[in-house]
Amino acid sequence: MSALDRSSMRRSESLEEIDEGLYSRQLYVLGHEAMRRMAKTAVLVSGMKGLGVEIAKNIILAGVKSVTVHDPSNTQWSDLSSQFFLSESDVGRNRAVASQQRLADLNSYVPVTAYTGELSESFLAAFQVVVLSNSPLEEQLHVSDICHARSICFVLADTKGLAGQLFCDFGENFVVDEPSEAEPVSAYIQHISQGIPGVVTCRDGQGHGHGFADGDFVTFLDVEGMSQLNGCTPRAIHVLDEFTLEIGDTGSFAPYQRGGVITQVKVPQLHSYEPLRAALAKPKIKAMDDRGHSLHLAFRALHAFAAEMGHLPRPRAQADAERLLELARGLTVHQELLDEGLVRTFAHVSAGELSPMAALLGGLAAQEVLKAASGKFLPLAQWLYFDALECLPEEGTVLLTEESCAPRGSRYDGQMAVFGADFQEKLGRQKYFVVGAGAIGCELLKNFAMIGLAASEGGSITVTDMDTIERSNLSRQLLFRPRDVGKLKSETAAAAVRRMNPTTRVMAQTHHVGPDTETLYGDNFFTALDGVANALDSMQARAYVDGRCIRYLKPLLDSGTEGTKGHVQVVVPYLTQSFGSPPDLTESAVPLCTLRHFPSTIEHTLQWARDEFDGLFKVPAENVNKYLEDPAFIEGQWTTQDLEWVRSSLQEKPCSWQDCVHWARQRWESLYRHAILNLLHAFPPGHETSPGVLFWAGPKKCPRPLEFDCDNSTHMEYVMAAASLFAQTHRLQVPRDQTAARETLRAMVMPPFQPPESGVRIPVTEEEMEEAHAGVDEEQLAALRQELAECRRALLEGGHSSIHLMEPIHFEKDDDSNGHVDFIMAASNLRAANYGITPADWHKSKRVAGRIVPAIATTTAAVAGLACLELYKLVWGHKDLSSYCNSFLQLAEPLLARFRPLPPPDTYKYGQETWSCWHRVEVPGIGAHGEELSLQELLDQLQVVHGLPVRTVLCGVTILYASFWAKQKREAQLACRLTQLVSGHPGATWQPPQNLVLDLVCEDQQDDDVLPPVHVRLPCG
Repeated sequence: MSALDRSSMRRSESLEEIDEGLYSRQLYVLGHEAMRRMAKTAVLVSGMKGLGVEIAKNIILAGVKSVTVHDPSNTQWSDLSSQFFLSESDVGRNRAVASQQRLADLNSYVPVTAYTGELSESFLAAFQVVVLSNSPLEEQLHVSDICHARSICFVLADTKGLAGQLFCDFGENFVVDEPSEAEPVSAYIQHISQGIPGVVTCRDGQGHGHGFADGDFVTFLDVEGMSQLNGCTPRAIHVLDEFTLEIGDTGSFAPYQRGGVITQVKVPQLHSYEPLRAALAKPKIKAMDDRGHSLHLAFRALHAFAAEMGHLPRPRAQADAERLLELARGLTVHQELLDEGLVRTFAHVSAGELSPMAALLGGLAAQEVLKAASGKFLPLAQWLYFDALECLPEEGTVLLTEESCAPRGSRYDGQMAVFGADFQEKLGRQKYFVVGAGAIGCELLKNFAMIGLAASEGGSITVTDMDTIERSNLSRQLLFRPRDVGKLKSETAAAAVRRMNPTTRVMAQTHHVGPDTETLYGDNFFTALDGVANALDSMQARAYVDGRCIRYLKPLLDSGTEGTKGHVQVVVPYLTQSFGSPPDLTESAVPLCTLRHFPSTIEHTLQWARDEFDGLFKVPAENVNKYLEDPAFIEGQWTTQDLEWVRSSLQEKPCSWQDCVHWARQRWESLYRHAILNLLHAFPPGHETSPGVLFWAGPKKCPRPLEFDCDNSTHMEYVMAAASLFAQTHRLQVPRDQTAARETLRAMVMPPFQPPESGVRIPVTEEEMEEAHAGVDEEQLAALRQELAECRRALLEGGHSSIHLMEPIHFEKDDDSNGHVDFIMAASNLRAANYGITPADWHKSKRVAGRIVPAIATTTAAVAGLACLELYKLVWGHKDLSSYCNSFLQLAEPLLARFRPLPPPDTYKYGQETWSCWHRVEVPGIGAHGEELSLQELLDQLQVVHGLPVRTVLCGVTILYASFWAKQKREAQLACRLTQLVSGHPGATWQPPQNLVLDLVCEDQQDDDVLPPVHVRLPCG
C-alpha cells in the first residue's frame, strides 16, 4: 500500500468528536480532519528548559493525544530566566518532574507524564513524534537514527543565547495532505483555446491576474462549450503570465463558448527527508541570508567544544570564543563562507537562556510537531537557523565583560550571561503599558515576567482589558484555566504572571483604551511610561494607541496574528514610521451592488446574510423602541426605508407561532424568488450591455429563482430560524414547533410574482447605488412621518405603547444555541443556491459571519517572542534604524522574514520645510515672570521664535482664535490665559493637562500645507 493510499484511509477513519467549544479558533486554522489525526498522536518532548517547556505547552494546548516530558537533569538558577513552569523552590528538583503537573493543567484532554530515564529504542517506539531540545550531539544522532528507521517523526530544536536552530526529519515517505493555509484560488475564464497545450485566459473577480502558481492543480466549473473540462480530474498547470496559463491537451474538446470558473485543487504531496547524520554533512538550510551556513557550523562546533571542555563557552571569554572559532574552521573546507565575527559573537552568548528566543523557536518547533501529527501544511526542509545578535549593545555604547556577564545565583543568570547585570537592573526599572490580555497579551506578560521587566523598585507593568475569559480562550491563552472562565482577563493574567515571578510589579485594569478614557490614560499616565505593547485585534484600537504613542513620544510594540501568519512592528520615536503609516491599514469593503445583486463567492452571500440579520432583528427593534420612547425620533435624519421598517414592525406584530412562521415564509418568497425574478425581468439571461457583450458574464452569475419545498432541509432551517428570531424580537414566548410550522406552511398559498411597473430601475454599479440612496421623495417621507406620529399618539392615548416595545437581537457568535449562526447559514446558502455558489457549512458560516480571526498558540508564542526581542533593543536605547527589525512569519510555509523598519515619511509641510509625524512645535507655557501665557503671548512666540503668522488656533474641534472674528471677540480671546480657553464649562470639574496640544492655520499657508501640532507645556503640569 502506497503512502498516498494510507493518507486516503486516514481521512476516512471514524474518530472521536472534537470539543468545538474549546478549540473553536484553532479549528479554523487546522480543520476537523487534521485535529482528529493530532488526537491520535503521542509526542515525546525531551529537555525541559525554556525551549522544551514552550514546545510542550504549545502542543498540549493544541490537543495531541498525549505528551511525555523527559529530562534527566535538575533545575538550575539559569533555567528560571526562560522556564516559566519552574520556580525558585524547584532549584535542585528534576525539571521534567517539576513541570509535569503545571503542563497537565493546560488541557484536560491531553495526559502529561514525566520521564527521567534513558531514551532507549523500546521507549521511543511508543511515540509518533519525538522532539529533542538541549541535547548533546551523540544523543541527537542516536535518537535520530532510531526514529528514521522506525518512521517516527523527529524534530530537533535548540537555542543558545541569541541564536537558534530547528531540524525536521519526517521519514522517507511523509504525506502532506494539505500543503498550504490559503483558500483555493479561483478565477473567471474569458477564453480557452483548443490545442496541445490548451491556453486559458482568466482573471480574478476584481479584474486582476489569476493568482495561480506554476505546478498548481486545477479543475473547472460552468464552462459552456468545452464542457469536458467541468468537474475534470485535477490538471497541473503551467503559468505563462498573470492572465494566461496552460492546462494540457484540449485539442479533442468542443470549442469554448463562454463562462466558467477555474479553481485550484489541493492535492496530497509526498516528501522524503534525510536523517540527521546525513543532513549534518550536507545541510538543506532555510535561511534569509548566508548566515545560516555559519550558524550551522557554529552549532556543530559548540557540540565539539562542550565535549572537549565539559562546558559551554563562558560569557565574553575571549579564549573560549577563539577555540570555538578554531573548531568551526575545522568543519569546513570553504573558509570564505564562514563569518568569523558571527561565530565569535555566538560563542560569547551561547551560555545564555532567553525567554523570547525560547518563545520564538518553541512556536516554530511546535508547529512542525503539529504538521507531523496532522499532515497539514508543508514541513521544514530540513534546517532553519535564526539569530538576533543585533539585540546586543550597539557598537561604541556598552562594553560587556566576563565580570558583568558572570552568574550571580539569580533567576536571571541565563539572561545576564548575554546582556550583563547592568542591563538586568535597567529592565527591572521599566514602566510598560500592555493593552489587551488575550492570547498575545498573555504571551507578552509571560515573557515580561521571565526577563524581569518591571521586577525592581521603580518598575511597573499596567495591563488593561475589559473582557472576561471565555472557554474558547483556553486553547491558546496559557495564563487561563477552566476555573477562570467568567473572570476578568487582565486580573487573572496579572495574578498568573506574579506566580511565575513574584517580583514582577504588574497592575491589572479593566478599562477600554480610547477617547472616552483619556482622563485615565492621559498626560500623567503616558508621560511616565517607557513604552507600550499592543495586544489588540481591532485595527482602529491599534491605530488609536499608536496615535497616543506619537503624542507622548513613546515606543510601541505592535503584534498581530491570523492563523499561522503573524507580524511584529516596532515603532520608535523619530526613527521609524508609525503603525498608522502603512496604506493598507483599512480593510477593503465589498461593493454594495455586489452584495445586493451580484454575489460571486460564498463570502458575499454570508456578508449579505449577516446584514440581513441586523436589518431584520436588530435595527428595526432599536428604531421602534426609539420611536415609542422619544417624541423627536420621527423628525430625525431617517430614510424612507428606516421609517417604513418601523411601520411594518408595528403592523406585523405576531400573536402566535403560526404568525411567525407565516412571516418567515413570506420573507423567504420575497428574497429567494420574487427578488430574483425581478432582477431577471430587468436583465434576462441573454441580456447584452452592447452587441456581443453579455451582461451575465465573468463574476456576474446569472441567478435562478427557488421554489419553496417543505422537504428541503435548508428551506425549513431558514423558516425555523427566522420565525424563532422574529418571535424573540417581538418578545413573544412560543414553542419552536417544527410540526406545527410544516402544517402552517402547507396551508399557505403565496401570491404569484408581479413584474414591476416600467421605469423601475435596478442599480448595478456603486455610483448608481449611491444615486438611488441619495434620491428622497420628500412628499412620501412627510406623509410617512405624519402617519407614524398619529400612530404613536394613538398608542400612547390607549396605553398600548409598552406592548409594542421590541427586543433588539445583537448577533452573538459564541452561543451555538441561540440560532443566530443557524439563520445566517440558511439565509446565505439559499442565496448561494440562487447564484450557483457552493454553500458553506456551519463552521465556515460562523467564522465569516462572526468575523472570527483564526488563532493557534504556536503563532502567538512566536510573535510574542519576536516582539520581546525588539523590546531588548528599546531598553538598550538603540539609535541605529538597522538595529531594529519588523517581522512577518507564516508557520504553514514555514516562513520567517525580518526586515528593517521604514523611516518616518513626511507628514507635515509648511512652505519648503517638511516634518515627520513625530515632530511638534514645542512652546513653554510660562512667561518670563513665571506666569502662564496668554493666547496673545503664545501667538507672539509662534511668530517671533518659529516664524508662524497664526490665522486660526484650534484645540481638537474647538476654535480658540480666528483672525476673521470681530475685533472685540478677538481681543477678548487673546487676553485669556490658555487654561481659561480650554477649561470647559464654568464650575465643571476639570483637570488641566500637562501638555496642551493645539493645531494652527497660518496666514500664508498653502492648500497642501499641514502644520505640525503645537505642544504647550503648562505650569500646572
